[in-house]
Amino acid sequence: MSEKKRILSGIQPSGVLTIGHLTGALTNWNKMQKEFESFFMIADLHAITQKQEPANLRSWTLDTAAMFLACGIDPETSVMFTQSHVPAHAQLAWVMSSFTGMGEAERMTQFKDKSKKKPDNVNVGLLSYPILMACDILLYQADAVPVGDDQKQHLELTRNLAQRFNHHYSDTFVIPDPYIPEVGARIMSLQEPTAKMSKSDPNQNAVIFLTDDNDTIIRKIKRSVTDSGSEVNVGEGKEGIENLITLLSVSTGKSAKEIIAEYEGEGYGKFKSDVAEAVAAYIAPIREEFKRYREDKDLLINILKKGDEQANKVAFKTLSKVYKKVGFLQY
Repeated sequence: MSEKKRILSGIQPSGVLTIGHLTGALTNWNKMQKEFESFFMIADLHAITQKQEPANLRSWTLDTAAMFLACGIDPETSVMFTQSHVPAHAQLAWVMSSFTGMGEAERMTQFKDKSKKKPDNVNVGLLSYPILMACDILLYQADAVPVGDDQKQHLELTRNLAQRFNHHYSDTFVIPDPYIPEVGARIMSLQEPTAKMSKSDPNQNAVIFLTDDNDTIIRKIKRSVTDSGSEVNVGEGKEGIENLITLLSVSTGKSAKEIIAEYEGEGYGKFKSDVAEAVAAYIAPIREEFKRYREDKDLLINILKKGDEQANKVAFKTLSKVYKKVGFLQY
């Protein structure tokens, strides 16, 4: 058994991945897989809390697998799998839903936020998906979970459920700790720079997709919203420029301080042009690797099958312990 600590993380296949996924998750995953025994999941069960076209969901699942590989996830080092192919996720979620109070579930801020955004789709899955998320983590006895600000509440629920179950029966689950990775750059919308960039944004010009070609990336950045000034700097009212500074920093490795100094006295025209060219050059090799992997469907499916098998072994071991402790008949 590996002496490394274990980590689990996942991304929903609900659209084409963006530069925000690269900077906020995938770049860190690439580093984490060298330090941790890593499980990286395509979270398709979570994706269906929003209505999906079946053909799109299947295609996006393969897209996500190809993008994991293009961004450096190594299936020989990490376990890369599809959530719906490991039945123990849903099975454990049913058990743990019986250990979750209605008040706990209803207090989840993401449930409240999503309910407000789509009041015509307030389904039970949306309410209970933090329980499923907890089970994703607990099944693999993850020591640590990479979390951003929007996931801290869900990890706290995970810890509470694990402690509650352990107390009621006996030690069964590892209590996972938050893992705060190196600060991943938070990429904002190109058209509304006070909001986080989202793959589901109806305005495609607001989003840099990892599959965008160079000309598209350049056009989107040159048309991005800034402000009426001309100073390349950060501060109140400079959210658009600050976002472009972040993009240039991510693409070149230069610090924000270096970028601000470099463009002192320059107008927005040259700055935007340089950002656009740098981001296009940064994304290009990832896009080409993605295309190479995506064209080989058999390779992707074989990698996922292998990962599913590895994940099932670990998950079933945990589920069997849970089933025995809650009193389900063993035979």
